[in-house]
Amino acid sequence: MSDTDKPTTPAAAAADKKAAPNNEPDTTKYKTAADIVHQVLKKLIELAVEGAKVIDLCVEGDKLVEQAIAGVFTKNVKGVKVIKGIAFPTSISVNNAADHFSPLASDPQSNQVLAKDDVVKIHLGAHIDGYAVISAETIVIGASPENPVTGRRADVIKAAWTAAEVAMRLIKVGNKNWQVTEAVQKIAAAWDCKPLEGIISCNHTQNVMDGKKRIILNPGENHRREVETVTFAENDVYGIEILVTTSEEGKAREGDTRTSIYQRDHTVTYQLKMKSSRAVFSEVQKKSGAFPFNIRALEDEKRSRLGLQEAVQHSLVRPYDVVYTPPGTYVAAFYFTIALLAGGPLLLTQPASWYKPELVKTEKELEDAEFKALLARNLRENKKSKKKKAKAEADAAGEGDDE
Repeated sequence: MSDTDKPTTPAAAAADKKAAPNNEPDTTKYKTAADIVHQVLKKLIELAVEGAKVIDLCVEGDKLVEQAIAGVFTKNVKGVKVIKGIAFPTSISVNNAADHFSPLASDPQSNQVLAKDDVVKIHLGAHIDGYAVISAETIVIGASPENPVTGRRADVIKAAWTAAEVAMRLIKVGNKNWQVTEAVQKIAAAWDCKPLEGIISCNHTQNVMDGKKRIILNPGENHRREVETVTFAENDVYGIEILVTTSEEGKAREGDTRTSIYQRDHTVTYQLKMKSSRAVFSEVQKKSGAFPFNIRALEDEKRSRLGLQEAVQHSLVRPYDVVYTPPGTYVAAFYFTIALLAGGPLLLTQPASWYKPELVKTEKELEDAEFKALLARNLRENKKSKKKKAKAEADAAGEGDDE
């Protein structure tokens, strides 16, 4: 996200992996997927201009991911083909639409176009061999250094970006999930905003992006009871979604938008009764495996919608509904993927492509000294800094002994 926290190169990641124990995340595959996601995000940001159709951007994003992913890890490993593909379909959610908007051509909202000053969230992901990297960032159509974002749009973007920067520094070995929850809440409040209620981020493992270790934003009492306390541990990988809104209540609700993104729930088993449902479910398993998919990727859209109804009803497949905050409010989003390696945290996703201080001008600023100090630190200490710190501590201990 910030320039000082750019992820290490693939070569450095490979070196990390080589020296790591067997249970360490496969950073080479993660980093390759991350580079693809970053390049596609950059392209979509270029294409996201006034008058651009949202559906065209979503289709283009998925196409670019599939094209790029097809060119990596092409050789079989021990005679087995490396499975790879989309880890999260491209969604483009505008203004008070929080997430997951990726319409089909037959949907009533398929003609939506971007307008000047729209707050646009771009969200997508890729995986290699089940190692998924998801990323999202927020842009404003038509903004420039000469015409920066101001007002409540600026407030919500600055709050979300700052919360993400602090969150990635708090996700380190020994810290707890509730520290992130509380920090995001306080930071959003500095810009008179709120984290979106009940948004959950999970740990990732191979073919799993909704692990049992969870971080929640703006929890209600029920959420607090449901989410267990977690201590971050070495070799954990997390996908962190920061959603912040200008809405006073901090809540989002379903609108009249048809859901197009779904995911197979591998913890649920059920024998589907309808032949059409079984056919669609079989296609889903073959094409997307453990990862979310858009109905657009299936052969027959109408048949797929009908076939998914029974699977959703029995929780074999879960929907990613499109939710909205009240009209006139805004939602900003940043999503990053981070690994906790032996050498320190490694940001797998690339820094935000669009966000720059000169593009977002707000009258409010972060006053909390603790968070400001945290933001001034690099995400991962380099070896020289570690040696210098260790020497200073040793010298201080020596002076204490002399006394």
